[in-house]
Amino acid sequence: MIKLLYRAAAKDSGGRTRMRPRTWVAASFVLFASIACLWATDARAQSAATDQAAPKLTSDMCLGCHGQEGFAPPKTAEPTFYMPMVQKDRFLGSVHGKRQCVECHTNITKVPHEKVEVKVNCVNCHEKLLEEAQGAEKKDDIARLSGVVNMIGRYMKSIHAQPNKSDQSRTNATCYNCHEAHYIYPSGSPNRNWWRLNMPYACGQCHSKVLEDYKTSVHGKEALQNGNPAAAVCSDCHTTHDVQNPSLDSTRLLITKNCGNCHYKELKSYTGTYHGQVNTLGFAYTAKCFDCHGSHAIKRVDDPASSVHPNNRLQTCQKCHLDATAGFATFQPHANDKNFSRYPYTWLATKFMLLLLGGVFTFFWTHSALWYYRELRDHQQGKSRPHVHTEALNGNNGKPVVYYRRWSAIWRIAHLCFAICVIMLVLTGMTLLFADTYWAPLISKLFGGPRVTGNVHRFFAAGFVGIFFWHIAYIAFRIGKNWKTFRWFGPDSMIPNWNDLDDAIGMFKWFFGLAPKPQLDRWTYWEKFDYWAPFWGVAIIGGSGAMLWAKGLTATYLPGWVFNIATIFHGEEAVLAAGFLFTVHFFNNHWRPDKFPLDILMFTGKMPLEEFKREHLIEYNRLVASGELQQYLVDAPSQPMTIASKILGFTLMGSGLLLLILVMNGFAHHLFGG
Repeated sequence: MIKLLYRAAAKDSGGRTRMRPRTWVAASFVLFASIACLWATDARAQSAATDQAAPKLTSDMCLGCHGQEGFAPPKTAEPTFYMPMVQKDRFLGSVHGKRQCVECHTNITKVPHEKVEVKVNCVNCHEKLLEEAQGAEKKDDIARLSGVVNMIGRYMKSIHAQPNKSDQSRTNATCYNCHEAHYIYPSGSPNRNWWRLNMPYACGQCHSKVLEDYKTSVHGKEALQNGNPAAAVCSDCHTTHDVQNPSLDSTRLLITKNCGNCHYKELKSYTGTYHGQVNTLGFAYTAKCFDCHGSHAIKRVDDPASSVHPNNRLQTCQKCHLDATAGFATFQPHANDKNFSRYPYTWLATKFMLLLLGGVFTFFWTHSALWYYRELRDHQQGKSRPHVHTEALNGNNGKPVVYYRRWSAIWRIAHLCFAICVIMLVLTGMTLLFADTYWAPLISKLFGGPRVTGNVHRFFAAGFVGIFFWHIAYIAFRIGKNWKTFRWFGPDSMIPNWNDLDDAIGMFKWFFGLAPKPQLDRWTYWEKFDYWAPFWGVAIIGGSGAMLWAKGLTATYLPGWVFNIATIFHGEEAVLAAGFLFTVHFFNNHWRPDKFPLDILMFTGKMPLEEFKREHLIEYNRLVASGELQQYLVDAPSQPMTIASKILGFTLMGSGLLLLILVMNGFAHHLFGG
């Protein structure tokens, strides 16, 4: 190349060779290009040599050092989850075993290498793998990696992903602090149990005091000493990726729920108590499993160090119930109706209430169904019924009077107050009793929580009982005025007599078409049943409610299992009362063909004279014979009164029907499971 340049040179007139300027420029360019080519060729040769000298880093190359026993720093006396030495067999059997080490440790480019900072980005790696799987439409990989990315999203919202208070440049814990990325195993794999049993040590790297407590617990001994993989470890209670501050209400509720993953029967019995019902409604202020049993240092019940050991139980109760007496210590929070030998009183109380509910509803629902059938058939067949020509009865300045005054204002007001109290008691009470239904938490939150709901419940309970005892006092006063002449089993008395039995038998004969409908007196047998039912209800519901309300006083004189019985009676009897009132009572007074769709008698106090004669013929005849009928005949209720009574009646009836649906839903949920 250089020779060619010289040949291209020109000679001057003196015979000397002279290089022209253009030639010099060309020669310089060619010389530079030649040197560049030679350098590039040499660089490629060196690169090829380097590639041969430094092959791609594989896991086997890394494990050549890191997989050697003794290569890593010596182990401490206490085993830890994170081990600098990588066990080759365990690693290759993990979910990451098929990947190369440098895929995660991207800042390592040669071996041997200097000490480097661990820089592993679990998040980006898994998200990238998911994107690749979605692009390639690999369904199995998409399902698996979507689960991983979902866990990452949950972790990002956890307390572990939050900045550390002492060093805000790092999080509280990241993926490899908990998982130890070399040993991650899918569920069901042979090494999964090994990984699970080492989890407490992983958590203990940060929570050292908790680990020490856990080692002494029944869970820790089973897991760490006995190697039982079924024993509870940290993630069973606190969850895995959703770990939150344990002081939060939501965390306390979740941990309580997680206890039931192992202790299902105990959780179910707990949810039947007031503590558990409030918990189920989503409020955390009542006692949880760990409030009584302890948390990380939980012991067996027969361990003298256990907080629920008989010797320590009262002290545990007094953490919340400062006035707790010895009776509290014998309360049975896990009593159930399946174990007669262990909980005989609970078993008997439950079976008694079920038989009572079944017997009452079977009889009265059958009674109502037969009554509806016979009365409807009589209407269809046009059978004559007794009538009275009211125009022949004159009064009120010669104007015809067609209505009979059956109820005075004082009884109508008492009935209305009773009805409102019952509706509010059912609404607030069933919200707690059936706390595990979908509707109960909504109602509880509308009231402002169980505390407010409880106060409302007790207010209307006091109102109900107050009206009841006012009625007792009023009746006693009326009877006292006529003590000598009052007939205890006469037609004006609500005390059942043999005529009531005859009337009931006569009604059933009429139901089956064996006899005409019996003629009835002032008070029918079903009205007397309605009257006496509140006496039973106040005694059972009111008595048990008072015991639960004044728990300190109750436990001072009675054993703790009384609370279990009182809870059963209070709830089940309330179901009986609500079911009876909103079905049988409504039918007797509003839904049978003669009354449908609404009888406003209890709001106006008046009923048509023809209807009075048809329903209470014996009393009608007695009043006619004595000449007293005239003083009970009144004008028909005014139109505004009638409209207002219908609005009020339908409102109360609609409220009752809605509550009936909720009660039936809750009772079926408890009886058959949800």
